[in-house]
Amino acid sequence: MNTQTWHSIGEASLYCGLPESTLRYYEDVGIITPIARDPESGHRAYSDDDLQALLIISCLSATGMPLAKMKEYMANRKRGREGAPTEIDLLRDQKRRLTEERQFLTAREEYVNLKIQYWQAVSDGDDAKAANLGARAEQKVKEISHWHDNHQDAETETAAKLTGSASSAKKTKRKAAAR
Repeated sequence: MNTQTWHSIGEASLYCGLPESTLRYYEDVGIITPIARDPESGHRAYSDDDLQALLIISCLSATGMPLAKMKEYMANRKRGREGAPTEIDLLRDQKRRLTEERQFLTAREEYVNLKIQYWQAVSDGDDAKAANLGARAEQKVKEISHWHDNHQDAETETAAKLTGSASSAKKTKRKAAAR
């Protein structure tokens, strides 16, 4: 006899490492399929299958996958072999994003290194070297700023797709600009 084990939202949160509020939000926006409710209390009751799906979602979230892409991935995974090409495309796209983020982090690290060298040259009284390093650091800031601007535009588009709202995308873009 196969019995189903049910878990509270607190247990599900501990299991997958995502806060309870995030689990509720992911259910509200359709990343998680609707969770069964305990008929007596009305509280969410997560099945073992739900917990396995939450682990996948947690991993996708940890990679920084946009919510709209996570939603698409989770909806598509039930299609098996038929859905495999789409899943591969989604994961390849995420791999590309991670590669870009790594390049961005490398550029930021290079900037820090240039500034360390700059301040060392200032400390040593080597004005020519400091000027050269300062100019290189300034160029690195432009490179970082360009990447950041492009990345913010992509986040705004993702927010609009997930919510289906152009006004939401505009608000997200304004918040990003205010940072």
